[in-house]
Amino acid sequence: MDPKTAYEQVKTEFKKHIAGKEDTIELMFITMIAQGHALLEGVPGVAKTTMSKTLAQTIDADFKRVQGTGDLEIRDIIGYTFLDEKNEIKFNKGPIFTNILLIDELNRAPQKTMSSFLEALEEKQVTAGGENLELPKPFAAFATQNPLRIEGTEALPKVLADRFLVRISVDYPSMIEEQQMIRLKEREEHVEVKKIIGTSDIIAMQDASKNILISDSVVEYITKIVDATRKDIHIVMGASPRADIAFMRAAKARALINGRAEANVDDIKFLAKPVLSHRLSVRSTGGIGVNGLIDGIIATLG
Repeated sequence: MDPKTAYEQVKTEFKKHIAGKEDTIELMFITMIAQGHALLEGVPGVAKTTMSKTLAQTIDADFKRVQGTGDLEIRDIIGYTFLDEKNEIKFNKGPIFTNILLIDELNRAPQKTMSSFLEALEEKQVTAGGENLELPKPFAAFATQNPLRIEGTEALPKVLADRFLVRISVDYPSMIEEQQMIRLKEREEHVEVKKIIGTSDIIAMQDASKNILISDSVVEYITKIVDATRKDIHIVMGASPRADIAFMRAAKARALINGRAEANVDDIKFLAKPVLSHRLSVRSTGGIGVNGLIDGIIATLG
């Protein structure tokens, strides 16, 4: 099955369980193909967990979930060593050894525990008992976070946030979408999530995306956007070179699932807020916000 057809069928399967959210679904699928990870930000109850589970089911992937709490420990994620009955050291693997890991409310977890994700997100491995243990392939982490105004939450350290390919804003549904959601929930127990593709197909798409072309003019456009974030007077800390790489990988993945052989400027514009919004530290902007600043940069560059 070609990538475009596979993605369209995955999207159709999502619509049996999720009302609207097409951009969110596309960005989650792009994240998998680009071998990245995504932050899903929104208030409780807007289907962040449901979408992660549905994605895992449609690609027949192993799925595990970790709940971010104030007492979450590193061993709860990576696992722990122990002595067995023969007095031999064994390692009990934690939930991070999976294809799709959902970290619910990451910004409720202690900062020390958050740091345990850095190696896994960047290198797709963990170190335990003096050994480097590779994570399954494919591996993607989807971390939900509540807006900072909700009690018990803290801002993610930028060094951790920068490891996520994109930040996906999951907003409240429209009234029509909310009505559709009620009907979907009404018959949910009678609707099964179908497997569309397997993890081997995702790996093949990951390899295929590397062959998608990206012209010098698109690369130049990417670097102009990233450079502009470093020069804007409202931005305290601009995007790092990881943003350039995230743009490139995500744009190639988007072109692939849309049946194109080459990434274009429209891909970059679509990805601008998801790629940049969690990487920037901004000053008080009089209500414009980080997304407004990104819109301004895109408008200036044309």
